[in-house]
Amino acid sequence: MCAKYAIGVDYGTESGRAMLVDVADGREIAAHVTPYPHGVMDEKLPDGTLLGPDWALQHPEDYMEVLRRSVPEVLREAGINPEDVIGIGIDFTACTMMPLDEQGLPLCLKPEWSGNPHSWVKLWKHHAAQQEASRLNTIAEERGENFLPRYGGKLSSEWMIAKVWQILNEAPEVYEQTNLFMEAADFVVMQMTGSLVRNSCTAGYKAVWHKEQGYPSNDFFAALDPRLETLTETKLRGQIAALGSKAGELNAELAEAMGLYPGIAVAVGNVDAHAAVPAVGVVTPGKLVMAMGTSICHLLLSDKEVNVEGICGVVEDGIVAGYYGYEAGQSAVGDIFAWYVDEAVPAYVRHAAQDEEIGVHQWLERRAAAYNPGETGLLALDWWNGNRSVLVDADLSGLLVGLTLQTKPEEIYRALLESTAFGTRRIIEAFHQNGVEVNELYACGGLPQRNRLLMQIYADVTGREIKIADSTQTAALGAAMFAAVAAGAEAGGYATIVDAAEKMARVREETFKPIPEHAAVYEELYQGYLRLHDYFGRGGNDVMKLLKTMKRSSI
Repeated sequence: MCAKYAIGVDYGTESGRAMLVDVADGREIAAHVTPYPHGVMDEKLPDGTLLGPDWALQHPEDYMEVLRRSVPEVLREAGINPEDVIGIGIDFTACTMMPLDEQGLPLCLKPEWSGNPHSWVKLWKHHAAQQEASRLNTIAEERGENFLPRYGGKLSSEWMIAKVWQILNEAPEVYEQTNLFMEAADFVVMQMTGSLVRNSCTAGYKAVWHKEQGYPSNDFFAALDPRLETLTETKLRGQIAALGSKAGELNAELAEAMGLYPGIAVAVGNVDAHAAVPAVGVVTPGKLVMAMGTSICHLLLSDKEVNVEGICGVVEDGIVAGYYGYEAGQSAVGDIFAWYVDEAVPAYVRHAAQDEEIGVHQWLERRAAAYNPGETGLLALDWWNGNRSVLVDADLSGLLVGLTLQTKPEEIYRALLESTAFGTRRIIEAFHQNGVEVNELYACGGLPQRNRLLMQIYADVTGREIKIADSTQTAALGAAMFAAVAAGAEAGGYATIVDAAEKMARVREETFKPIPEHAAVYEELYQGYLRLHDYFGRGGNDVMKLLKTMKRSSI
């Protein structure tokens, strides 16, 4: 019997990667990464048009370039017969959204709109819609909208509705010309199949859609702005399909571009972090999966639905069918470490790393690991890109306390690592305070495999053993698993994602366990973190918001 394969395509913040997977056991046959040619546009458009603070845009053609470059490359590297590929699935950062015209073309690709920033793809970390998000939350709370508690009491500026409202407020002409607002995941699936099918994961977590109740009422949208009254019936219209569903079949044009056979199953899109959950074998409650990269998504299954402060959402069947899927998150983690290395590390560190023939991150990690908890005398808040959970406020910013004339770069680096661990613990405690158990931790993504010190700190701070994904491309593996489910058992795939996880998911044998004496010190440091967290994050001191306002008004 010939082996059968599935392809998972993982769209990240800076690049996209394709992975060819053996459906029988999840073995990764080949992988290829395509950096986005236009990267993240956070300062200006390709034509030089300047962007304001907190903008983050992307180019939709970069997503198609990943399909055209990475998929043929994995087929070439593996040397398999494309006829043995039974399906393809994708996952995406979210909410990453774009306006389309009546032909399904992104407005930014039309010459008459290419100079308008609002015509471009708004990446997940576009935070310039915070004013809309704040107003939306106030109105929803005043009206007693029943959807609000499902999202921790606040909708984020990162999500769909705030971004749509920002477009309407700042570029009504773009809103008027938009036929559909689409998640990038659904857009790419539509290019592959020709069918408009939205996935239930992004619709549920990022666009306030509910399995039984649908979107919020027209009355609510009219209360935001009368021009939004019919938004969901018009510009957010379209079939919403469950994860693992078959969105359609690969069309001839994209099949030729990718070197595949037309007609194979294309799974509905997924969110990157959510796709990773079954890929580490988590298909039952009580196990928190941390998808760790530029940011962290915290994913958790439960058999009950309760209100949890500051979560990004709880969606029935949102991750694995049969359970409520909870999402929380931190808006910046790897991005904080990258900022420090790129913008703040002194030149002598770079020279030392070069002399030792290692990277700057590795140089800092080695030296930071020589310190015991508390030895740096530093404490930081992890809000370099705002706070996603539990405060849900993009206008908060980073803080570092304890600097002296003797402070070393590696000490700052360690404090930044610790700050993100404290942020994760605060999220875990929010779940526990509301009766949602977190008994085990799993980590996947780029960071766990690269930074051992970081993972030990997380174990020490949270007091929990951490299991690490075996795959370095867990989200892509998850996307391939959902592709195998979309293809179905009769084609050589699987009937459910639980069946696929039983055969295809893997974690490493090595785990990270808490060191008791470290955990005791971190307990004291964490209490200091909480005092800073609540003082600056809950209205005790609004200096962060004042500074953001002054920055905006000066531009």
